[in-house]
Amino acid sequence: MSSPALYGPIGRAVRKIAPFLEADALGVYVAALSMWSAAIGGTVKVSSRGPARPVLLWSALVAGTGRGKGTALRAALHVLDPSLGRFLATHTTSGITSGASLVNHLWEQQEATVETEHGRDVRALVVEEEWTEVLKRVKRDPSFTTKLRAAWDGATLRNTTKEEAQEIQGPAKVLHSHITPSDWAKYVGESEAAGGSYNRILPFLLGAVPMLDDDRVSLPKVDGRELSAAYGWATARPRVITLAEDARPLWRIVRRYARILGETLPEGQAVFIERTAEQTLRVAACLAASECSETITEEILSAAFALVRRSVQDAVRINKGADSPKVQRKPLSLADKVRARIEMYGGSAISSQVLPYVGATAAEVKALPGIVVTVERSGKTGRPATVFTLRGDASRRPERQPASAEREENRATVVRLDSYRPTPKPVPADRPVKRPAAAPLSDSNPFRALL
Repeated sequence: MSSPALYGPIGRAVRKIAPFLEADALGVYVAALSMWSAAIGGTVKVSSRGPARPVLLWSALVAGTGRGKGTALRAALHVLDPSLGRFLATHTTSGITSGASLVNHLWEQQEATVETEHGRDVRALVVEEEWTEVLKRVKRDPSFTTKLRAAWDGATLRNTTKEEAQEIQGPAKVLHSHITPSDWAKYVGESEAAGGSYNRILPFLLGAVPMLDDDRVSLPKVDGRELSAAYGWATARPRVITLAEDARPLWRIVRRYARILGETLPEGQAVFIERTAEQTLRVAACLAASECSETITEEILSAAFALVRRSVQDAVRINKGADSPKVQRKPLSLADKVRARIEMYGGSAISSQVLPYVGATAAEVKALPGIVVTVERSGKTGRPATVFTLRGDASRRPERQPASAEREENRATVVRLDSYRPTPKPVPADRPVKRPAAAPLSDSNPFRALL
């Protein structure tokens, strides 16, 4: 699936560090946008035509364990931290598992800042790297999802306690979370989304994690002056960002997009995309603020729409099983297992490299079509070894199931740092150059058949 363009100062910073990351650059961009929206959410709002709304962007990075969610978060901190002063250090929290604790956290921050030079501050960035644990606990508190919806809308939050009533007007809370696809399907239920709780969150499926030649390479320094100036501009006074006239034709398309798409999808998927237009407007406002602009141009709105469309596509993919039966994966045949082991060793493997891993005897492997068995002896007195190779005639090989489109898309790649280093000076023609013989490259990955 194609990735949306990384727009503006945040996008340029992410592109700069992307070659040095073992993480999907899209995850870095999304995490950084959520942080940025939290930082400017206390003063910046957006309006298409009517009352102004918050610009708060709630996001979820959805990927398996070890697929770079945490790396993406730390890279986003690397991008934004120099530009936002002490905001990330003083306004980031986690582990909020009830509606009361959410209100109490914002109220305590409000009380601590009400007499400061800049006045009350109700901004908060809630980062849940283990969001599954939070989702397990919040099911016990029926008020949590209600207050979650109010926080995203920027509506007044209240707690009534024995000591005193806690009230926060115009909260600016942002949620950024990490979760695996299976836990999303299990804990982010269709009923909660239909009620509006979790369809306020933009989910993004992360692609394959690139593998660097050297994982000790540090990230290059990011010039944060442009974003620092934008942060000062955005927080200097209240601002309302609006649509430019050249963006209104596209805005009409954005509004129709979710409605038409929602009518064609099963209900279990459609509920997650009901706020596509509002999310697009919020992303566009954040991008405009990063360029010190109170106007959303057609270019900015297009970049925002591309990002939200990607989230819509990912939401449909994550929830594709909501209305369809589970399909069990067909186990690999013995022939596929043997072939994978032989290909792993370059087309020739001895019995100790094959038999213990496929759970078969030498006689069973010899009986397989397309497998050639020979006995080789090392030296005059060496012990003979049984060698398995693949028959050259491809037509006699057993048919193999094609890889799924999703696995092919998420296939791991290797990023070579040599691609980003200066080109070496050419060597004079009269000086002989010795180059090591290049290893043959294979178009297919022999490990895939073992998955």
